[in-house]
Amino acid sequence: MPTSETPTASLVEPGQHGLKKHSDGGWGLAPVQTRSARFASFEHSDFPVITGREAVWKLSPVAKFADLLDGELDGSPFEFSAAEAAGVTVSWIDRDDARIGSAGKPEERASANAWTNFEKALLISVTGEDAKELTLTRSTLGAAARAAHIVIEAAPFSNARIVLENAGDARITENVEILVGESANLSVISVQQWNDGAVHLANHFSRVGRDAKLKHIVVSLGGEVVRVNPTTHLAESGSDVEAFGLYFADAGQHLEQQVYVHHDAPHSRSRVNYKGALQGEGARTVWIGDVLIGPKATGTDSYEQNRNLVLSEGTRADSIPNLEIETGDIAGAGHASATGRFDDEQLFYLQSRGIPEEEARRLVVRGFLSEIIQQIGSAPLEERLQAVLEAELTGPVL
Repeated sequence: MPTSETPTASLVEPGQHGLKKHSDGGWGLAPVQTRSARFASFEHSDFPVITGREAVWKLSPVAKFADLLDGELDGSPFEFSAAEAAGVTVSWIDRDDARIGSAGKPEERASANAWTNFEKALLISVTGEDAKELTLTRSTLGAAARAAHIVIEAAPFSNARIVLENAGDARITENVEILVGESANLSVISVQQWNDGAVHLANHFSRVGRDAKLKHIVVSLGGEVVRVNPTTHLAESGSDVEAFGLYFADAGQHLEQQVYVHHDAPHSRSRVNYKGALQGEGARTVWIGDVLIGPKATGTDSYEQNRNLVLSEGTRADSIPNLEIETGDIAGAGHASATGRFDDEQLFYLQSRGIPEEEARRLVVRGFLSEIIQQIGSAPLEERLQAVLEAELTGPVL
């Protein structure tokens, strides 16, 4: 039967504690007062061994990716393809480049393992005010455990859409840093269409500058375990993020996203909207949304929501929106979460106009998910994703 965890207005569960490393190298429990107080480090060895009971891991199938948490990783540059686009350059940079680490720091062991092991980072650099688009595709990563690091830098006043396409086999843990300069307008779309056995753990760290806008979209459709966790730091006045997500979990799939938006500057704005569908025995989705409005973030306007549509028995959707406000001077803030079955009234309406039940169900699901696809802004990619969803809906339910 489908389940959904009860939303809470607190970022800290009752009795929840964080790990604190002492000067003697040992670990102790310390209360975590805010989302931003979580322990963070670039070094894998600074994190304790995962038990599966930790707040960031308790809903994840950690046994399925133990090699990515602690094993030896191939951190060499990976193969990719990317068509040339005016105003966008793609190149490899060394670990000591000043941009690496400027958007965020790992807060969990898989992210730190990737950070410790990557040899070079792939830099996608965007300049120029004219709108432009670049698609970077990875489809030959293979089944060996791998670490990776990507940096996307949008220069001040630049305008671009960057699509990260993932397909084929993979066992990868990676970090993606997104730097959005003053008054830049950047869209980053991450599409996971991996083969059935693939495992993908990713942490996206974004820093949004003054009067800049980031649209961040996560689409997860393929892979055995896909865990994409976006963190956005609204660091300067007028910064803006729209974070969207679309996922469709089939039998045995685990699709997870832990979204964090930190309003750290005045007059910042955020909108978070993730939608998912589940069908088949053992289909599992996890969505955790954290919004922290800091004491300096006066005039903040924020809203987050998650909606899940259950298409069969034997599925589970966990949906946990969290909101913490540390200033009384805001424009607005709220959150919502819902998990349910088909709307019987919609089905009845369509069937009463001669549409067969199965076709009516597909129309309802397509309508539910299309809201996210339409945010992408690239017609060819939108059409392809619509076709993938259609294939999902017409396939067998296992």
